[in-house]
Amino acid sequence: MLKSMTGYGKGEASASLGSFAVEIRSVNHRYGEVSVRLPRGFISLENEVKRMVSLVLKRGKIDVIVQWEEATTSDTIPQIDLAAARGYREAFSRLADELQLAREIPLTLIIAQKGVMKDAISTIDASEFQPQLVSAVQSAVIDIDAMRVREGDALAIDLLARRQQIAEWAGKIGVRVPQVVAEYRQKLKSRLDLLLDGIDMDETRLAQEIALLADRSDITEELVRLSSHFSQFDETLRLSEPVGRKLDFLMQEMNREVNTIGSKSNDALITTLVIQIKAEMEKMREQVQNVE
Repeated sequence: MLKSMTGYGKGEASASLGSFAVEIRSVNHRYGEVSVRLPRGFISLENEVKRMVSLVLKRGKIDVIVQWEEATTSDTIPQIDLAAARGYREAFSRLADELQLAREIPLTLIIAQKGVMKDAISTIDASEFQPQLVSAVQSAVIDIDAMRVREGDALAIDLLARRQQIAEWAGKIGVRVPQVVAEYRQKLKSRLDLLLDGIDMDETRLAQEIALLADRSDITEELVRLSSHFSQFDETLRLSEPVGRKLDFLMQEMNREVNTIGSKSNDALITTLVIQIKAEMEKMREQVQNVE
C-alpha cells in the first residue's frame, strides 16, 4: 500500500474555555520534517504534537497549525494586574519629575505595558487541555493520512501500468536481439559475396565475425536483471511500510540496465524501444518522488 507525501487534514475539539482547530499540510521531502505552530500558552505541548504526527506520517515536509479560539464567557475577559499598573504609574511619575515634564500619564500608556493586561490564554494550564488538543491532532492526522492513502492508491495504479508497459517493450527487445544477429549475418554474407565475386568464402572467419557481434551486443544479463527489478518493484508496491526510498533505488537500477542495453544496441528498432522506455521511466521517477 503506497502513501503519497502530499496531503491535507484537519481536526477540531472543544474544551471548557475554548476550542482547538488543527490543520496539517504535507509536501514532498527527502526525510520526515515536522514543524508545529502553537498558540501562546500551549508551546509546552509542541514535542507531544510532533511525536503524534511522526508516528503516522513518516516522510514529507509536514506543517502543523494549531489554532485556539476562546469561548465568550466571563472567564475569558482579560484580567488587570493592578500591582503592575501602579508600578508603571509610579515609574512614569518619577521619570516625569526627573525630566520636569507634565505628570499627566495617559491610561492607554499604562495599559500598553507588558503584564498589565492578561488575557485568559496567558493564564491557561496547557496540561489541563492536553486531552482536547490530542483529540484534535489525532483527527487531523487521521484525515491527512486517509488522503495520502487515496493518492497513494492512484500512484500505485499509475506506476504499475507504466511498469507493465516498460516490460512489454523490454520483451520486444528480447525478441529482436536474435533477429538482429541473423540480419547482420545475412548482410555481411551478401557484402562478402559481392566483394569476393565468386571466390570461396572463409565460413570460419564469417562465423567468428558473427560471434563477435553477438558477444558485443549480448544483453541477456541486462534483460534478466531488468525482469528481476520489475518483480521487486511490484512486490514493493504491495508493502504496507514506507517504500519511497526503495522504489527510488529500484528506479535507479532499472535505469542503469536500460542505459547499458542502449549502449550495446546497434539496431534502430531496439534504440527506438530504449528511448520509449527511458521516457516512461522518467515519468515513473517523478511519481516515485511523491511516495512516502
